[in-house]
Amino acid sequence: MHAVEATRAGGPEVLSSVTRPDPTPGPHEVLVRVAAAGVNFIDTYRRGGVYPAPFPHVPGSEGAGTVVATGAQVTGFTAGDRVAWSAAPGSYAELVVVPQRELLHVPDGVDDEVAAALPLQGMTAHYLVTSTAPVEPGTRVLVHAAAGGVGLLLTQLATQRGGHVIATVGSVEKEALARAAGAADVIRYRELDDLTTDLPARVRELTDGRGVDTVYDGVGRDTFDASLASLARRGTLVLYGASSGPVPPIDPQRLNAAGSVFLTRPTLGDYVADRSELEWRAAELFGAVADGRLDVRVGARFPLSAAADAHRALESRATTGKVLLLP
Repeated sequence: MHAVEATRAGGPEVLSSVTRPDPTPGPHEVLVRVAAAGVNFIDTYRRGGVYPAPFPHVPGSEGAGTVVATGAQVTGFTAGDRVAWSAAPGSYAELVVVPQRELLHVPDGVDDEVAAALPLQGMTAHYLVTSTAPVEPGTRVLVHAAAGGVGLLLTQLATQRGGHVIATVGSVEKEALARAAGAADVIRYRELDDLTTDLPARVRELTDGRGVDTVYDGVGRDTFDASLASLARRGTLVLYGASSGPVPPIDPQRLNAAGSVFLTRPTLGDYVADRSELEWRAAELFGAVADGRLDVRVGARFPLSAAADAHRALESRATTGKVLLLP
């Protein structure tokens, strides 16, 4: 099979196209022919050595495709089934082995590209607004990178739950996408003189001086100080990613000074640890797509052999919506 391999820790240049033996599923595993693989920031963290990963390795953990073969003890999946997943290492390939526990049936009405774009980013957005810091009618939230893959889904889900979304974006074009997703207010951060001081000031102007109840921050280092300063008293800063780099260690006293606020750093694995929870989140998301309540934007498609270009595009923040690799 054709695959992409990260030969060592480094930039996108360490990704290369290789030929590997076709994998064989174990007793509780399923072999899937990949129709599309999702490209996510976690892939770049592993490629760059920020998160531990063996080298060489085939990047990627998310995708959709068709079942080719099943292990001896697999039940509920058969050859020909359309499936998707968010946690199967080695997904930048024509074939991937997926643990049965991670596999999701894709319903009719959801195509392969949308199915590949939804599991990781969609379930991330879902757990953020339903479980980590639940959005209720009237909740005021700040969503960073609102035109990105998670951002567009997060904005839609928060708005549908009655939240008032203030979005940050980098351009006029991205502002249009955020507003179409339901953002009530949009701040173009590149037009601010000083992000750390000007963004919180603008947020407080939009909230009658109060600040927001929740900040959903997937950017990290560049936005953290501004996020903290944008919170209302006893608000919650949800740091769910670090596209600009990791946040340096923080003195807990800063949470006191900011108004007895809360800080959490969640990860998807802890919100889908039970199979029933995984199925619940996936069913709500796929159902919302099928009936037209949730729009999943695929912003860029690259051939599998151009994975390095896909990583460059993602890290440059030049993309909107989801980035996919197509074998």
